[in-house]
Amino acid sequence: MTDKKRKLRSQAWFGGEGKNAFMHRSWMKNQGIPADAFDGRPVIGICNTWSELTPCNAHLRALADHVKRGVYEAGGLPLEFPVMSLGESNMRPTAMLFRNLVSMDVEESIRGNPIDGVILLVGCDKTTPALLMGAASCNLPTIAVSGGPMLNGKFRGKDIGSGTHVWKFAEEVKAGRMPIADFLAAEQGQSRSAGSCMTMGTASTMASMVEALGIGMPDNAAIPAVDSRRGVLAQMAGRQIVELVHRDVTIARILTRQAFENAIRVNGAIGGSTNAVLHLIAIANRLGVDLSLEDWDRLGRDVPTIVDLMPSGRFLMEDFYYAGGLAAVMASLDEVGLLHRDVMTVSDKTIGELIDGAPNYNSEVIRPLSHPLTKEGGISILRGNLAPDGAVIKPSAATPELMQHRGKAVVFENIEHYYARIDDPELDIDASSVMVLKNCGPRGYPGMAEVGNMPLPAKLLKQGVSDMVRISDARMSGTAYGTVVLHVAPEAAAGGALALVRDGDLIELDVAGRRLELLVSDEELAIRRRDWQPPTPPEGGYQSLYVERVLQADKGCDFDFLVGRRDAGVPRHSH
Repeated sequence: MTDKKRKLRSQAWFGGEGKNAFMHRSWMKNQGIPADAFDGRPVIGICNTWSELTPCNAHLRALADHVKRGVYEAGGLPLEFPVMSLGESNMRPTAMLFRNLVSMDVEESIRGNPIDGVILLVGCDKTTPALLMGAASCNLPTIAVSGGPMLNGKFRGKDIGSGTHVWKFAEEVKAGRMPIADFLAAEQGQSRSAGSCMTMGTASTMASMVEALGIGMPDNAAIPAVDSRRGVLAQMAGRQIVELVHRDVTIARILTRQAFENAIRVNGAIGGSTNAVLHLIAIANRLGVDLSLEDWDRLGRDVPTIVDLMPSGRFLMEDFYYAGGLAAVMASLDEVGLLHRDVMTVSDKTIGELIDGAPNYNSEVIRPLSHPLTKEGGISILRGNLAPDGAVIKPSAATPELMQHRGKAVVFENIEHYYARIDDPELDIDASSVMVLKNCGPRGYPGMAEVGNMPLPAKLLKQGVSDMVRISDARMSGTAYGTVVLHVAPEAAAGGALALVRDGDLIELDVAGRRLELLVSDEELAIRRRDWQPPTPPEGGYQSLYVERVLQADKGCDFDFLVGRRDAGVPRHSH
């Protein structure tokens, strides 16, 4: 198919009879591509995060083949290319350290190559935001295709959730209530198919955000990875991206302010991960869309959590899909006027058109608004002298009795200090204490690792204590749970007040009042600040760049020099 209306970007490489066009076409033909493939039809880049080191994405090669079928059927030329893959389960010190690096890889791979539109193959936590950030900076027609969640975990006749049961079982072992042999026996049952975490962790949250934003096809959020319908979705995305190129529907036309507002409300309804706060702010900033912590609090504050999934609830993503998936959730929100119905999606239909009449097949999994899992879902944004630029907490995963709490701080200067100290029988800590972890933020770790949901001391677990208030500048896995205050900004390594907390200081948490206060006088804090020394920065390499240029959590932890759109004009010739 030749686009008669306008010359596509790829023709700056493949069109004409000159030396450069000869070179570009000739070398591409060594793959067995016929001459008429360069006749002006759309060239679709398939940006693939496949890697055997990223278990959640290890099946994406097969999914790419489905995309290619769709592209060919619609008259386009699909060309697959790799980018660095971020596996949350294996990468150290944390996959978040490399999210911005991957976004740069994606952006420059798109801009530097003869691509008219792009399919983003994503799955594991950071692959979704990284690829969307890079694509947003280029502003070509774009569709994200998620790899889908694993089948429900199974262990001795019960469903278990990836991540969520790791935390539960590990604490049961520490408390002496679960033999280590049983703990190890659960490994294979937890991960029994291809795909990402089947809890409402960050991977499933971001797949839901893709659908809610309209940048993915209908049902993107929940179709299991091994369900044949996931392949159908990928094939339909391949067809649709060719259509978007012909009509020049770029990513900026889809990811509008209203789309992000819809996504924030959907995140509240599904009990989504706190990590979505960082990622959506970073994606929005690439597009010049003003999105702040205040938007998260204002838009999500009164949204009830109606999806009863782990870690907040009982069920898993496979159940969510069979119950009706994200369309059923969005239809419920729409009934009470909480969605912008007219937001356009990559499917050529508005959000309203996609969700009208969406059925709910299981009201236990997707509850009615009148009977929510949590009346106030969403993400609560806390402020105070301990977090002047904000901190986050996920109410649906917290203990209601701890949402207003005052207690004495037990301080860990870094994660090594925590591990060395937490199970010391002489540690002065009880159920009313507030655990404080420093130097685990963007600069401090570096990369802001998922260590904020600090496991409780063994001696308290053995007493039956199941939750405590925990505060840090770190993140936590979307599969985790508890009364955990995260993303404290400014972080300790940047000189935030968190760096000044000492053992025994009183801290007050008031989620309803959106307050997080260190009950220490300004005069005393000023004295402590005079003695504070910033951590020694890394010497050279990528980590040095990261620490120097990363923004704080309230700004999405992007690099300062990557904020904004640079589009994808045709670069100058290489020869």
